[in-house]
Amino acid sequence: MKETDILIIGAGPVGLFTVFEAGLLGLECELVDNLDKIGGQCIELYPDKPIYDIPGVANQTGREHIEALLAQIKPFNYKVNLNTRVESIKKEKDNWIVKTNNDLSFLTKNIFIAAGAGSFESRRPPVENPDKFLGNGIEYAVRDIKKYKDKEITIFGGGDSALDWSVELAKTAKKVYLVHRRDEFRGAKHTESQMRELVKSGKIELKIPYVIKSINGDEKFNGVDLMHFESKEVESINCDEALFFFGLNKQLGPILDWEVELEEKKISVNTENFQTNKEGIFAVGDINTYPGKLDLILCGFHETTLAVQEAFKRIHPGERVPFGYTTSNKGLQEKLKVNKS
Repeated sequence: MKETDILIIGAGPVGLFTVFEAGLLGLECELVDNLDKIGGQCIELYPDKPIYDIPGVANQTGREHIEALLAQIKPFNYKVNLNTRVESIKKEKDNWIVKTNNDLSFLTKNIFIAAGAGSFESRRPPVENPDKFLGNGIEYAVRDIKKYKDKEITIFGGGDSALDWSVELAKTAKKVYLVHRRDEFRGAKHTESQMRELVKSGKIELKIPYVIKSINGDEKFNGVDLMHFESKEVESINCDEALFFFGLNKQLGPILDWEVELEEKKISVNTENFQTNKEGIFAVGDINTYPGKLDLILCGFHETTLAVQEAFKRIHPGERVPFGYTTSNKGLQEKLKVNKS
């Protein structure tokens, strides 16, 4: 059984920043994530999509943000366990015993649930065998923008992701088709305006009102069949790639069995230290809820900073939580392994 000061469930941005704040206080962390890579939604859903609201960073993609966080926590002692899902937790005196799907066991005083939206997967198109060409023509997220250069691409959806990627990929793709069942979009108005300008210039061909009827190809993906939403007339499109942005199916999974208080599929916390109704279990980031909650990365950073203070108190009862400024505190600078004269 592994022992750790903090067990973090979720290796997205808030989970990673928890390692940083814990490291400043001399606490060790283990992270578990059911995905096969570090980064959470930043990597899984928008690795090449820009983020504009990280303080002090004017423009950073999801991938760049995760890379920056990994560089920031490099000085600290932590381990990431990928393809790992927490199955059960059990209280033992003042500790928690945590067991996973791959037979790992942890003993910890503090569990930080930083699982974003919980377990999630992209909604599939309503066709037979939608994943037949997954990774070879069919995708539910843009993971490598370079692969779409000079390609003919069909994009499905009416929200921000469909609009954003239609506009972005039109810069380098040979042809972009945008398919939606109606001439109304749910995304940002300025992005919709950009899209419609690209339609006028011929960079994007807008297919409305159409829906997907079938994904075509025997050994290799070669296009899609569309069906007119009203007339039911079928039209075939030959293309190299198809992207489906139909949103996510979100599930809390085993969290439902942990007896933490929930409100509309989110975990209720106090705003003093973001602890749940279970002592020693904290929820930070998009997974939690409280009055005035905003699902922003920067809010998750604030939440976990305060939560780590309480975690320290649980490990070192009666001790004052150390505090210092990284700009001037030599002890913190030594932990960060930075050179200061």
